[in-house]
Amino acid sequence: MAQSAYIYLVNGSAAPTITLDELKEHLDRYKEQTALTGKQLGWDYAASAFPYSIETKPEGQGKWFYLKGRDPQYNYILMGVGTKAEEDGEKGYIQVTLPDDATHGDKSKGNELCKYLAKKLKAELKLFNGRTMYFNPRK
Repeated sequence: MAQSAYIYLVNGSAAPTITLDELKEHLDRYKEQTALTGKQLGWDYAASAFPYSIETKPEGQGKWFYLKGRDPQYNYILMGVGTKAEEDGEKGYIQVTLPDDATHGDKSKGNELCKYLAKKLKAELKLFNGRTMYFNPRK
């Protein structure tokens, strides 16, 4: 059965909504940061930290894309964006889904990417196991 994690953009988040292009920019920034870390360490850390290529399909245009694994221990991670109506306006969210044939490596990388995105966006993160992590400023 597929598992999903959600990154909710709440009050105090960096932005109230997010687009698919902005999500891809955050992933590109993650790849750049890991490449710089690898350069300092003297090895290709970027290939290990982000062992995926970003792929799109026509039916998911504007709503979702998937990360296709380049190594045998990684298969797929689906990522999508959306909004939900609340009493104080539209709130955005990112859904990260592990399909049925996802590996343990996909789940680990999914958790890692979710934590990175939630921290950058100052958002609330509901992990694959149902636990919630708060990266947003709360009173």
